[in-house]
Amino acid sequence: MKYLYIALGGALGSMARYWVGSAVGTRVQSRFPWGTFVVNMTACVVIGFVMEWLGKRSSLDPAFRFLIPVGFIGAYSTFSTFEWDALMTVRAGYFLTSALYLAGSVVAGFIAVWAGARLGDWLG
Repeated sequence: MKYLYIALGGALGSMARYWVGSAVGTRVQSRFPWGTFVVNMTACVVIGFVMEWLGKRSSLDPAFRFLIPVGFIGAYSTFSTFEWDALMTVRAGYFLTSALYLAGSVVAGFIAVWAGARLGDWLG
């Protein structure tokens, strides 16, 4: 049953990743890969929140741990796409843009996970 939850969450997460990444990428014309950046940062907030919040809800069906963090967030987050975008930016000769993208994603991602965990703790 857990694989069904992972598959369902994964299907929803990958569709959400495509929708958010495309929506942001089309609206913001830039060498900086904003679509992937927004997906990564929102994934960090959501996983921080969900893991903290679910951790305080032992009465919830454990299937939620497979559906949301493993399935949905696993498919929604785009670390491999993040790395590909960084490589493509370097290949295009935009070394500073790539460095800012890499460093900004790591720092902002950490802050986003922390903020999501704090929110989950506060609401828990």
